[in-house]
Amino acid sequence: MDIVKSLIVWLVGIFYLVILFPITFLIWLLVLPFDRDRRVTHWILNYQSLIFTAIVPAWTAKTSGRAKAIAGTTYVIISNHQSILDILFINSLRFSCKWISKIENNRIPFLGWYLWMAGYITVDRGNEESKIEMLDKAYRCLKNGISIMLFPEGTRSRDNEIGFFKRGAFQLAIQANVPLLPIVIDGTGGILPKHGLIFGTGHHVDIRVLDPILSESFGTDNPDELALRVSSMLKEKLNEMRAK
Repeated sequence: MDIVKSLIVWLVGIFYLVILFPITFLIWLLVLPFDRDRRVTHWILNYQSLIFTAIVPAWTAKTSGRAKAIAGTTYVIISNHQSILDILFINSLRFSCKWISKIENNRIPFLGWYLWMAGYITVDRGNEESKIEMLDKAYRCLKNGISIMLFPEGTRSRDNEIGFFKRGAFQLAIQANVPLLPIVIDGTGGILPKHGLIFGTGHHVDIRVLDPILSESFGTDNPDELALRVSSMLKEKLNEMRAK
């Protein structure tokens, strides 16, 4: 049954992606001279994600805390990472931001084209020069009032627990003097685990937007210390969510 369900979901997803791409491309082309920061394209992708996560019957989702993100405030938005589905569910929160994405995603048909049209920042995780360039681009976005979204774990969890947080997101928040906006997501790993193609028995997704962490409350200028502190806080919140 899981194989049949998975096939249906993948077919719906591919159909949805392919059908909407020409429309998205046409809008992107029309607004290109006026949409320097590609905000329109990102807005379209947000609503496409919102519709897709709502119409697919393979899961149910509960979102809370979205209003904690104050409109007009620039954030470094971070989240734990269980599944590729996290991207869809976080996009469905409809935050205005630019994603930081691994360069491998650029090579995937349609997905890579969407990333390029939205002007997202890519990074080659095995290349130090690429990491420096990514941080520079992200810093300039933050200083221009554009929020950044990334997964500080850098990759999906294998056991649905929160892993080691890398320093990049926290270095950006400290240097740009902007608040962190933490998100905890749970359940996606049980639906579609890392490297998995078959949708599992899990079906409920819980997305919690936590209180922003203001720069004046970081308590340190050391990004590694801040990363450890925030990861501990998110682990504690994840355990609370599961206990209810």
